[in-house]
Amino acid sequence: MKTTLKQIRGTTFAALADSGHWTVLDTSAKDDGAEGATGPMEMVLNALGSCSGIDILLILKKMRVQIDDLQINLAADRAEEHPKVLRKVHIEYVFSGESIKEKDVERAIQLSLATYCSVAGMVRETAEITTSYEISA
Repeated sequence: MKTTLKQIRGTTFAALADSGHWTVLDTSAKDDGAEGATGPMEMVLNALGSCSGIDILLILKKMRVQIDDLQINLAADRAEEHPKVLRKVHIEYVFSGESIKEKDVERAIQLSLATYCSVAGMVRETAEITTSYEISA
């Protein structure tokens, strides 16, 4: 896996990954950014949420559980001192669909975060990851 980042202006970068997709990363104006894109640590949270979300949807699909919609909300606390790593992350999964069983959702979340999601494996090295979920029809 490879990616290349090109400085656009100040501390704003455009990244081109092996997939051929571009992503813009930025930071606050006080750090010479344009405040026009997601920051690196926000990207880590986005990666964690999408990684576990993809796993969970695929696991539930294999279980023949129909999901109409999934929203994932993440909140994190960072260390006070540099390198200001993540210390606590809470992931809330909000599922919509008919006949979704709690035991299936719990199993899918557990499998994703403990076994399949590589981003969770990395984040878990510095942060406590907690979860909650909600199911609505």
